Amino acid sequence: MTVDAESRRAHRATAARRRAGRQGPGYRRDIDGLRAVAILLVVVYHVWIGRVSGGVDVFLMISAFFLTGSFVRRMDAGRPLAVGSFLLSRFRRLMPAAAVVLAATLGVCWLLLPQTEWPQLWREGWASLGYVQNWVLANDGVDYYAHDSALASPLQHFWSLSVQGQVFVLWPLMFLVGALVVRMTRKSASAVMGVLFGVVFVASLAFSVYETDTMQVFAYFDTRARLWEFAAGSLLALWLPRVRLPRLLRAILGWLGLAGLVVCGMVIDVRGGFPGYLALWPIASAALVILAGSRPADEHPELTEFGPARLLTTRPVLALGRDAYALYLVHWPILILWLTVRERDQASFLDGLAIILLSVALARVVTAVVERPLRLPAGDQGRAMRNVGVIAMCAALVASVLLPWQIITTTEAAAKQASYAKEYTGSMGGDTAGDGKEIPVIPVPGATEDERWARLDGGACTGDFASDDADLQDSCTQTKNAATAKHLVVVMGDSHANELAGAVAPVAAERGWGIVMLMRPWCSLTTHEPGSDLAEHCDAWKQNALDKAVSLQPDAVFTIVTAAAPDSPDERVIDGIEDVLDRFDNAGIPVVGVRDNPRSAVFNYYECAVNGTPCDFPVSQALAEVNPASAYADRMLLVDFTPWTCPHGTCRTELGHIAVYLDTNHLSGPYVKTLAPALARQLGEGFLKP
Repeated sequence: MTVDAESRRAHRATAARRRAGRQGPGYRRDIDGLRAVAILLVVVYHVWIGRVSGGVDVFLMISAFFLTGSFVRRMDAGRPLAVGSFLLSRFRRLMPAAAVVLAATLGVCWLLLPQTEWPQLWREGWASLGYVQNWVLANDGVDYYAHDSALASPLQHFWSLSVQGQVFVLWPLMFLVGALVVRMTRKSASAVMGVLFGVVFVASLAFSVYETDTMQVFAYFDTRARLWEFAAGSLLALWLPRVRLPRLLRAILGWLGLAGLVVCGMVIDVRGGFPGYLALWPIASAALVILAGSRPADEHPELTEFGPARLLTTRPVLALGRDAYALYLVHWPILILWLTVRERDQASFLDGLAIILLSVALARVVTAVVERPLRLPAGDQGRAMRNVGVIAMCAALVASVLLPWQIITTTEAAAKQASYAKEYTGSMGGDTAGDGKEIPVIPVPGATEDERWARLDGGACTGDFASDDADLQDSCTQTKNAATAKHLVVVMGDSHANELAGAVAPVAAERGWGIVMLMRPWCSLTTHEPGSDLAEHCDAWKQNALDKAVSLQPDAVFTIVTAAAPDSPDERVIDGIEDVLDRFDNAGIPVVGVRDNPRSAVFNYYECAVNGTPCDFPVSQALAEVNPASAYADRMLLVDFTPWTCPHGTCRTELGHIAVYLDTNHLSGPYVKTLAPALARQLGEGFLKP
């Protein structure tokens, strides 16, 4: 090697050491480059491929990698962990960019998105600000009654920031426990924390595999199912200083890891299969890349000469890594709002290119104008009060958009509803769409569940109506007079039976009946295909519900006896209707069989009503020409609300200033109440008179 070459290499090493010093101890430029690759994969997969890449998992792991290194160095040096100062400084760093993007996104949504989307955006806005957005999405994903919309939320990506924020609180607490164990046992900090994080890794991964298999939608957003990804980063940080591998092997492993990360989203179903064992792929890939550059290049540049660090530390890659956080924040709302305005499901190549370029430009602005000026120097946790002030300002910024938006919207809606109370006639008032009265359709967006769905006034079943079976008890509600009324009726089935209760309740109140409702979402009284998910979810409950209904010896049972096909006239009687009728016939219990309402797999009829979009449709496209249950008219009393819901052969989405539907297939609670006179007429004046 020549003197000049040796001099240049020494100069590069010295410069690298100076850069590392400015960035703080343990700084790794190649990991900044890895962040760039991860965010590029996230953006490209979202924009052009419409899939999830696994890049977010890399971000989660890297955050724990650096966090662990910082705390272990403190423990080894015998310095206080200063958890309170850490938390304030960390959220001071995270919140400014997030708050600016969140407030801006909410403001644009206020202007551009339909009113039906606003309540969900309010919920997610507050949840994102409080770092609990992942739990909102997790519960909505498995909640049968959750908001139904084909529109992806512009705030959905805040779920990962929420998980990360929760771990930033949990991990320091674990280090406090570890520090206590170190003092008691005199063991090294690395050994103690290795055991703690190892336990978290194993327990969380096992839980993640189980929950992903049984309830994947919830698991995807569940912090508990993600902890092992953070634990993997922590274990890598503890283990890495002890690794000694030949440079060629490290280079090969590094390139394999980088290639594995790039193709991860193409090979496996990241969105549908994560975060179970499949998430080991991106985590392991990122670990190999980090392993390849485990010794600082400023001290041993020859060790990373052939590894991926040569690519990851180039200026363009590092520039992208510098803006990775801001780019993650801005790209998703830009994509969703772009697709919404252009009414498309997927971006074209040119649209996608424009979205990416705009996102990169805005990310640069957010980093330069918001994030960097407020960022503390490496190793400096800042003054507590100043950190609190920055955090408070961020919260105030988001609240300054959310609070006026909510207050103005709800106040105006409540005032109009009170003014036009007599106008809400529903099925008894005919088609009022486009009558020019500017009366807000009810239920208004943001209405409570009790305002949207039918509810019995007595709450959960008690006394003789209660059950020792947890699933049955959870599905059982009653009216206040159920135990004392002269006549008792049971309403049973799935969520469409829940609708039915809204029409039965006014008739029951007029005639002095008590009501017990046995309702479980997805579980009508039909016979399900053996081995299917519905059979597993419903069959045991159905048999227990039938047993319970018979044991109560009600004066009548109300249930839905047909099943409408979405956007099709292929309506049919529920499978196994004969067995159900036989069961009640043998017990001497009359059955009132109600025809199902039309439903759709495409149109959200509630949005049609609220937004004034014409979505009315011919009944001939939604129901059979003749009620299929007519063949059983001699065995039950048939009720059909079709003439009121679909007057003159056209099914309406708004009648009497009330939205007929809540979504694609459920009738709204306020509308169903207006069907009570139609129910009373079909039952006849003599049916269970007091």
